[in-house]
Amino acid sequence: MASAGRDRPAAASVAGGTRARYRRILRFAAWNLAVTWWFELFLPRIGLGRIAARTRSKRMKRFARRFHVLAVELGGLMIKVGQFLSSRLDILPPEITRELEGLQDEVPPVPFHAIRALAEAELGAPLEQVFAFVEDAPMAAASLGQAHRARLLPADTADTGLTAVVLKVQRPGIEAIVDVDLAALRKVGGWLSRIRLVSSRADMPALVEEFARTSFEEIDYLNEAANSERFATDFSDDGRVGVPRIAWERSTRRVLTLEDVTAIKITEVKALRAAGIDPADVAPVFAAVMFDQMFTSGFFHADPHPGNIFVTPARDGSGGHPWKLTFIDFGMMGDITASTRSGLRALLIAAAARDGRGLVAAINEVGVLVPSADTVELEQAMTHLFDRFGGMGFAELREVDPREFRDFAVEFGDVVRSLPFQLPENFLLIIRAMSLTSGVCSSLDERFNLWDSVEPYAARLLRDERGNIAQDVGRQAFEAAALALRLPKRLDALPRGSRRDHFRWPHPALSGTSPGWSAQPSGRRPP
Repeated sequence: MASAGRDRPAAASVAGGTRARYRRILRFAAWNLAVTWWFELFLPRIGLGRIAARTRSKRMKRFARRFHVLAVELGGLMIKVGQFLSSRLDILPPEITRELEGLQDEVPPVPFHAIRALAEAELGAPLEQVFAFVEDAPMAAASLGQAHRARLLPADTADTGLTAVVLKVQRPGIEAIVDVDLAALRKVGGWLSRIRLVSSRADMPALVEEFARTSFEEIDYLNEAANSERFATDFSDDGRVGVPRIAWERSTRRVLTLEDVTAIKITEVKALRAAGIDPADVAPVFAAVMFDQMFTSGFFHADPHPGNIFVTPARDGSGGHPWKLTFIDFGMMGDITASTRSGLRALLIAAAARDGRGLVAAINEVGVLVPSADTVELEQAMTHLFDRFGGMGFAELREVDPREFRDFAVEFGDVVRSLPFQLPENFLLIIRAMSLTSGVCSSLDERFNLWDSVEPYAARLLRDERGNIAQDVGRQAFEAAALALRLPKRLDALPRGSRRDHFRWPHPALSGTSPGWSAQPSGRRPP
């Protein structure tokens, strides 16, 4: 009874901390939603849109800084939310992504005595009886777990063939934190679902549930171990890819023991060059391996940030590929259905062919557009997008006048906002994986052009499709094949003015003669 009495204050303290955490997340979300509503919806409605535009960059930076502080102080899923936002280079402004990208590494470690206590409880014995050695200082600290270098006992080494290993231990109390964070995110998702602009494009409650599912899978280390072995099987015959082996007898749902495969972090350019590896050679291989996961096997690493990929030089005299990409951390994986994979393949082929109409058809096939959507203007907008920017790499895009980007974004955005887009299930992970892939490749080689990797890969997909030419999808792919093989970079050789003359734009802002498409800011918006 005395023991129970002592436990009550501790339990009350935990419950109080839980409630405080929940309220803090909701207060942060409510305030920023209110600010966004005021500046982005209300002020433009009463003719004061210029005020919103003038202060947007400063507001974005302020939001990102405050969220950064919140995420680091709270940890848990707030770190994961920040990491996802930092990878959305496709839709979020650099004011946000730059501020949040540090969250990939900025996680304070848990004291080793707490890690030791959890690991010993899981393994059922003191660490000294299970391992020959465990390093106190963590080699990596993440939002949900922590990793320490260790060495197996001789008997386990004989059984597993492993000596140097990594002991990955779940953060103590993380399951309760995940529960609280998901409750708060569900509440915020409910708020967002009442905003027509959001609800017409995404089922926010469903997206939160998808995030919840992946979060629970990520803190189940037996699930991660199974994912690792499945991934290794997919690439068992591919000399470009390495995967750490698992010590199953020393692993549980909250403790994972795996081969130590530490090598050169993929974005450590100086270390790569010192090892005789050209970073510019790594980028296209990494892109191709990610394409294989997305478009061929359908089982893909959804968190390919630089901390989860090593470049491992081959041992002397090993022959074959001189280095390989070693993936770690298989807690966050995506599994694409055959039908969605078919649509993604069609999308890739259309992108390689600079085929705006085919691209929109593929977007429709994967379920990003509501079936009733009128896509005529979007097809023309995509064609115009390819016409101006298609085939450009990051280095070339940097040379484009920022005002031209801004003007195009305004006019193109009007067309996009007029269409009923939606975000299908599992697309959060697809978008995250591709965003991170693009970012890693461009950091390896600033001249890296994703199109150079897309085009040959699309041609390979087309060769695979030829055996299915009798089916509609096969026929369309074969037609796109000819286009993909003929057109890459050919369109860019034509005079841009003459190409625009071939198209008529129902939306005046997307016309080649529209003031909104000039190199100078026009200040005009389409009627």
